[in-house]
Amino acid sequence: MHSLFRKADMAQLVEQRIRNAWVGGSSPPIGSLINHPNVFSLIIAVIAQLVEHWLPKPRVAGSSPVYRSFNPNNQQKMKRILVLLVSMMGIMNMMAVENNTVEVIYNGSTANVLVADNIASYITVSSGTSSHVVIKQSADFAGIDPTKDNDDGEIFYVLSGSSDDGEFYLEGSYKCEVDLNGLTLTNPIGPALNIQNGKRIDLSAKKGTQNTLADGKNTKYNGCITCKGHLKFKGKGSLDIAGNNKHAIASDEYMEIKNLTLNITSAPKDGIHCKQYFLMESGTVTISGAKDDGIQCELDGTKSTGELTGHEDEDSGNVYLLNGTLTISNYEGKAIKADGTISYIGGTQNFDTSDTSQATAIASVAKPVPVPDAAYYDLGGRKLNLPPRGIYIHNRKKVVK
Repeated sequence: MHSLFRKADMAQLVEQRIRNAWVGGSSPPIGSLINHPNVFSLIIAVIAQLVEHWLPKPRVAGSSPVYRSFNPNNQQKMKRILVLLVSMMGIMNMMAVENNTVEVIYNGSTANVLVADNIASYITVSSGTSSHVVIKQSADFAGIDPTKDNDDGEIFYVLSGSSDDGEFYLEGSYKCEVDLNGLTLTNPIGPALNIQNGKRIDLSAKKGTQNTLADGKNTKYNGCITCKGHLKFKGKGSLDIAGNNKHAIASDEYMEIKNLTLNITSAPKDGIHCKQYFLMESGTVTISGAKDDGIQCELDGTKSTGELTGHEDEDSGNVYLLNGTLTISNYEGKAIKADGTISYIGGTQNFDTSDTSQATAIASVAKPVPVPDAAYYDLGGRKLNLPPRGIYIHNRKKVVK
């Protein structure tokens, strides 16, 4: 476990704990030890001090202690130490942090940040025990201890607990995953999640968990979730977002959604605002109460790349609805606004698909020339191979077949 504490501070705290908690044979306030950010080192230090203070050190001709020669008067003290040791070992087992993992546990105005040993040298926590958690992932970090489930050796940030006055701020320059594991977090003065990392960020709501985020007014930031990089939502849990500042979700690059149940209940601007492209692969997304567009996707640069294979390095401003259920209601702008095109490939769209905005022409063409198109399209713009009888678009005209 990474130490977030200077040795001098630890020694002073250990001494205070021993004097206040153990004089007169009383037990230490274990709950207060558990809540300490350096709980594991502190536990070991306390036990070591107790053993040294209470256990006699009889030796035979310089050999190690002869335990049968202990004074019987110390038996009760010895029992208390052993009980404490067993209890603490159990607690340490339960709170162990896996490799490549940072756990953040919110509790009101405080938060415990637990860092796995193998990544401790790459993580700086500058917020102490404050619920406004500030973490910097070293620029030197480029993956460590890869496994079959973590090919890139990236870091997982696991957030849980509850705070109505907290935040999660993360800086970095290497891809990572942020897991929401039963998190309720409100930041009255800015984003609930502020991820200043320009790489791929997986944001997962863990299976079976309910997670809730809300932000407060701050003109410096664009969303309740603000992300500098490309944002991939996933997980089989649920995430509710109440935007109170600008957008509910703001990503400076592309955004994808898979499996997640996402509920956006309010946004003074857009429900979802991203650049490059937006892709919904599956899941259930409900957007309500946006004072501007439900979803807006902008170009990141000045010129569109168009759709690219695998969307690698794509900057098209396109919106792709592959599957899942998308519901957009109670908005004041457009249901979807795209600098590129909107593709309804599959899934269920519970909104007025005609109340959208997308690119319809190429600005560099001075005089558009109609090109005959033998294909048939339905009134929603979807191309059809063998359409049955009905009304269609054919050669840019509405026809009845």
